[in-house]
Amino acid sequence: MKHYYLHYAFLFLLFTNFAFAQEQKQIQFKEQYTKHNKGKFFISWGGNREVYSKSDVTFTGKDYNFTLDNLKAHDKPKGWNIDYINPSRMTIPQTNFRLGYFLNDHYSIAIGLDHMKYVMTQNQTVNITGTIDANTPFDNVYNNTPIVTTEDFLKYEHTDGLNYIHLEVSRNDDISSLFGINNTDKVQINLTGGAGAGVLYPKTNTTLLGKLRHDDFHVSGYGVSLKQGLNITFFKHFYIQGELKEGYINMQDIRTTESPDDKASQSFFFLERLINFGVIFKV
Repeated sequence: MKHYYLHYAFLFLLFTNFAFAQEQKQIQFKEQYTKHNKGKFFISWGGNREVYSKSDVTFTGKDYNFTLDNLKAHDKPKGWNIDYINPSRMTIPQTNFRLGYFLNDHYSIAIGLDHMKYVMTQNQTVNITGTIDANTPFDNVYNNTPIVTTEDFLKYEHTDGLNYIHLEVSRNDDISSLFGINNTDKVQINLTGGAGAGVLYPKTNTTLLGKLRHDDFHVSGYGVSLKQGLNITFFKHFYIQGELKEGYINMQDIRTTESPDDKASQSFFFLERLINFGVIFKV
């Protein structure tokens, strides 16, 4: 009988040891989930605001060739609106999309679309240099001459939009301990930063000298950018991320009218403020 008691005691100890080991593995797995990013995917959606530097814009065609100096422009904010999540109206506000993958615990690669909007400030006074010979009230030879950008002369905007399609590499660093956070599976704070490059694919809305506008998307140039941000992840899988992005855009082939001979070119700097909501997960 004593032999059986010893046998049962051995089985009991074996079982409890196994259960304890499984519990420890589960705890270890939970600790490791937010501490290691390698192999995780992430996807996000959000909104943005922009500030643009002044830009010299050159317009060329069969019967005109002129440059407007230091043209001012602004964005076109929508504010907090249901359109951000309405599939049929998502291109109306200024939005951001990201789809990425962590190559290791710190570095990720992502494809992004920043749907910005660029609107020339109407009725501003700028200097014009060049010639217009298009049988319009604005026909003249100009040499650094002031002119007012009235709508009958020029309406110029990339509002559907200034689409920056780019690839970016980012670094992610967990700084939760600086805020006294120990359980990062509940809340994790990360510092992010990165660089990107890509193409500009705008749909430009331009009314120039009374001509019919070109109403289609067109690859117009390239852009490069740097970004810094703060990421707050909740319950391992959900996050909100705020970013500041500085960049340079160079567009030398902007379609302006129905005629393929008409185009514009410009380059400028931008400062973009973004807020994104996303999920992070392993497949």
